[in-house]
Amino acid sequence: MDTIKDQLSFYSSALQLRGKRNNILASNIANAATPNYKARDISFEDEIKKFDRNGPVVTSHANHIVQNSGKSINEASYREPLITSLDGNTVELAVEQMQFAENSMRYSSTVNFLNGKINKIMSAIRGEWWTLNQSTILQVGQWLHSW
Repeated sequence: MDTIKDQLSFYSSALQLRGKRNNILASNIANAATPNYKARDISFEDEIKKFDRNGPVVTSHANHIVQNSGKSINEASYREPLITSLDGNTVELAVEQMQFAENSMRYSSTVNFLNGKINKIMSAIRGEWWTLNQSTILQVGQWLHSW
């Protein structure tokens, strides 16, 4: 069973990644008219795997296969354009705006999930047991015991 600290840590990591991706997408949008600008992006799915409770896969032998991309959160990949422009700019404004809107919506959803978790913890601390399920009560008890 995950501890409350693990769950909150996961949501924190997700928010950091979503914020980082929003900054990259905003930079792409701002540079839509800059000649030779190359659009960048990060894969949220690949990056969030690095924050899994088991952590990233570590190889211990030269014959082991590395499963992650090897890029850190600060490294973004260049996006391949669907339509190439004459000035060398790879930003496709409609694609960037759609990606930005989707990522912003997912950021808000993550904040809402995090708020829900925190509200359950606060309800358990205040003794409002009737609003909680048994697993949440056990998680809060484990979390308080670890303090």
